[in-house]
Amino acid sequence: MTPVPPGRGPVHDTIGQSVPGNIRTTYGVNLRSHLEVPEINRSTHPADPWRWVETNPKASPLGVSETQFAVANGYLGMRGNPEEGRDSVHHGTFVNGFHETWHIQHAEDAYGLAREGQTMIQAPDTKTIRIYVDDEPLRLSVADLEHYERSIDFRDGVLRREVVWRTPAGKKVVIRSSRMVSMVEKHLAVMTYEIELPDEPAPVVISSQVLNRQDGENEYSSSEGAPAQGFDPRRAEGLEHRVLDPQVTEDQGGYHVHGYRCANSGMTIAVAVDHIFETEDDVAMSHEIDDDSSKVVYHAHATPGRVLKLTKLAAYHTSEVVPARELADRCSRTLGRARVRGVEDLHRTQRDWYDHFWDRADVEVEGPAETQQAIRFNLFQLAQASARAEYNGIAAKGVTGSGYSGHYFWDTETYVLPFLTYTVPRFARNALRFRYNMLDKARERAKYLSVNGALYPWRTINGEEASAYYEAGTAQYHINADIAHALIKYLWATEDQEFMIREGVDMLVETARMWVSLGFFADDGCFNIHGVTGPDEYTTVVDNNLFTNAMARFNLVAAAIACKRIAELGDGRWAGICRRLKIDDGEIAEWRRAAESMVIAYDEELGVHPQDQDFLAKEVWDQDLEDPRRPLLLHFHPLVIYRHQVLKQADVVLAMFLRGDEFSEAEKRANFEYYDPLTTGDSTLSAVVQSIIAAEIGYCDEAFEHFQKALVVDLADVHGNATDGIHVASTGGVWSALVSGFGGMRDYRGDISFDPRVPAEWGAVTFRLTVRGTHVRVRCTHTEITIDNLNGADFECTVQGQPVTVPAGQTLTLELDERARACLSRAELAAVER
Repeated sequence: MTPVPPGRGPVHDTIGQSVPGNIRTTYGVNLRSHLEVPEINRSTHPADPWRWVETNPKASPLGVSETQFAVANGYLGMRGNPEEGRDSVHHGTFVNGFHETWHIQHAEDAYGLAREGQTMIQAPDTKTIRIYVDDEPLRLSVADLEHYERSIDFRDGVLRREVVWRTPAGKKVVIRSSRMVSMVEKHLAVMTYEIELPDEPAPVVISSQVLNRQDGENEYSSSEGAPAQGFDPRRAEGLEHRVLDPQVTEDQGGYHVHGYRCANSGMTIAVAVDHIFETEDDVAMSHEIDDDSSKVVYHAHATPGRVLKLTKLAAYHTSEVVPARELADRCSRTLGRARVRGVEDLHRTQRDWYDHFWDRADVEVEGPAETQQAIRFNLFQLAQASARAEYNGIAAKGVTGSGYSGHYFWDTETYVLPFLTYTVPRFARNALRFRYNMLDKARERAKYLSVNGALYPWRTINGEEASAYYEAGTAQYHINADIAHALIKYLWATEDQEFMIREGVDMLVETARMWVSLGFFADDGCFNIHGVTGPDEYTTVVDNNLFTNAMARFNLVAAAIACKRIAELGDGRWAGICRRLKIDDGEIAEWRRAAESMVIAYDEELGVHPQDQDFLAKEVWDQDLEDPRRPLLLHFHPLVIYRHQVLKQADVVLAMFLRGDEFSEAEKRANFEYYDPLTTGDSTLSAVVQSIIAAEIGYCDEAFEHFQKALVVDLADVHGNATDGIHVASTGGVWSALVSGFGGMRDYRGDISFDPRVPAEWGAVTFRLTVRGTHVRVRCTHTEITIDNLNGADFECTVQGQPVTVPAGQTLTLELDERARACLSRAELAAVER
C-alpha cells in the first residue's frame, strides 16, 4: 500500500539508530511479570494426549471443572455439572443466541447510548439424573468413593464418568455415565446412566428431571469455586423478573415437553425429553410435570450383577418468532429420529465427525504429553464453540458459560476465524454470513453515531449495541475493519467469489463508507481518525490509534480492490451491485485517497510506532509489580488507568501480526521491545499475539513464555475467571501461536509463506492447512520443513523467501537456514545476524 505523506509516520523499510537497545532497561518496569501460571496437579489431572481427565471430584474448583467438562456443539452447550445435580456453582444449559433483553439504566444519559441490554439465559436443564440407594442420595462432595474418574474425550466429544461408591450402609455401587451434545444432530443431547450393585441387593431410585433453573432456585448451590462477589464486567447480568413464561407443558405419550417465551425479547424455546430404561429387574415408573419442572422416576430392587441402564434423549429448539407449540413439534421429531437410530449409532457418527475434524485441524508437537493434551483441549473447544453455530455468532465463551452475557465481540473475526478459515472454511463462511445478516442493524447503528455506511456493534447478541460503557465499547470502531479483514483472509484462502459477490462486497462497501465519514483530511492532506478506542481497553477515546488506522486503511483498500475485480468480471453483476449499494467510481476513488493518506504515527526519537497520537506523552505505570490488585480494571478508577502508559491488550503488537507486511522486522522488534513490558496480561487476548511476534523477531524465550501462559488459560484458570466459561478467543489464538508463531505461516494477499521458529523444548510442530481446496500437512523441525500435499491442486508457497511448489499427492522436504534451527537467546541471535 502507498505510505502516507512524508513527515506523518509512513511505514518505513528501516528505522533509525535512535532505537533504545533495550527499552525494558530504560524504564525498569515489566508489568506482565505478575502473571504466574498455576501448576496443574498431575496426580489428579493425568496427562493424556486425547482426553482431559480428573481422578478426584475435588481436583479443581467446582466452577472451573464445570467449564472444563462442558459439552457443546456451537448451538447447544451443557456445563460439566455432575449428573446428580448437586453442589454446583453455575448450573448451565445454554442455546446460542437465546437471550432476554432489559432496559439499560444510565446514571447520566446521552444521545445514542445503548438502550437495551441483552443477556444469554439458561435454557431448561435436562442434565439432572439423581440416584438413591437404600434412600441415600449420591452426593459427590461427601460420598465415600473407592474409585472416581471423569474424562472428556477429544476424539468424540463425549463426557464419561465412572464412580465406585460405598454407601453409608457399606454397599458397593458402580455407576457409569456419559453425556454428549451431538455434532450431527444439532438440537440433540444424549445421556446414559448405568448402575450396578456387584455384591448386595438394594432398592434403587433414579429420578430424571427437567428444571427451569433460570426462574427457579438451586437448592444445592455452592460458593466453592465461585468467583468473588462484586463488580466484574466480565460476568453476566442478573435479571430480577421472571424470564421464561410457560407456553407448553405436556406429557406426549412418554415425551415430557416444555415450551416458553421470554418475557421481553419474545424469543421462544421448546425442550423435550425421552427415556429408555433397560434392566432385567422389576421396575416401577412414575412421572409428574408442571410449568417449571418434570420428573420420570424409576423404582427398582437391584439384583447383584445386573445393570440398570437409563438412556435420556433431550431436544432443544429456539426461535425469534416461531410459537413454542411449533418448536415442541420439532423437538418431538428430533427425539423420534434419535430413538430410531439408537445411542450406539449416535456415538458412532459423532466419532466419525470428530475424525474428520482432527484430520483437518490437529496440531501435533514432539514434546511433553501435557503440552499435547493442552493443545488439543484448546482446539477441541474451538469445535465446540463454532461447529453448529451456523445462523448465530460465536460468543466470547461459546455456550460453556454465561461470561460476557453470551455476547459476540471482535474475538470471532480476529482470533477464531483464522483457525476456521484454514481448517474448516465452511464454519468460517457461516460466521461471516452471520455478520452479513446483521448488516441492516449495523446500518441503523451508523446513523445513531452520525456516520455513513454501517457500524457493527461492539458487543451484541441480536445485532443491536449492548455496550453501556461506550469508552471501552462502542468507541472500538475497529470492529468494522476486523470483520472486513477476516472476510478478505477468507477470500484469499478459499477463492469463494460467489460469497464475495452476493454478500461480502456489501459488508466491505458499507464498512469502508463508515471510515471515510468518521475520519477527515487535515490541512496537510493526511487522513485522521479521532475519538476512537483501539483493542487496548486501558487507553480509550484517542486520536489516530495505530491499530485502528492500520486496519481501516486495509478495509478501504480491500473494498476498492473488491469492487474493481467484480467489475472486471464483465458478467453484468457489477451493475446490479452498483444499483443495490448506490456506489460510483468517485466514491471508490475517495476510499483509495483516504487509505493512501492515512496517518500511521511514528516516533523518530524512540524508533517506535506510538499506540496513538498522544500515548508516548503519558506517564509510564509505576505501580509495585507485587501488588495483587489485578486485573487493574477491578481495582483502579478508569481515569487512573487511562492517564498512564499501561496496556490491557497488546494493541500495536496485534497490528504488527495482522498487518505484518506493512512493518519491517526492525520496526517489529523495536515495537515489541517497547510494548511488551507495558502489557499487563490482564487480557487473555494478548499472550498469543505477543508469542507470535516474539517468535517472528527471534525472541524465542519470550515466545515460549507467552505461549505457555496462553496454553493453559482455562486448564489452570490463569485469569481466575474460567468459572464463567471457556475463553474461546484465547483458544483460537493458541492455534495461531502454533501455526503462525512457531510454524511461521503467513498469508499476505493469498500468498502462503513459512518461516518456522520451533521452540528448543520441542522436536517438531506438525499442523494441517486447507488452502483453496488443497489439504496440506506441514511438519517443522529446527533444521527442516516437510510439506505433504495430501489432496487437491499443486500447492504453491514460499519457505524463508524461496518459492516452492509441492505437486498434488507429493511430499517436499527443505532445509532451513540457521536462524530457525534453535530457540536462540538475544545474544545468540545478535551473533548470528552479525
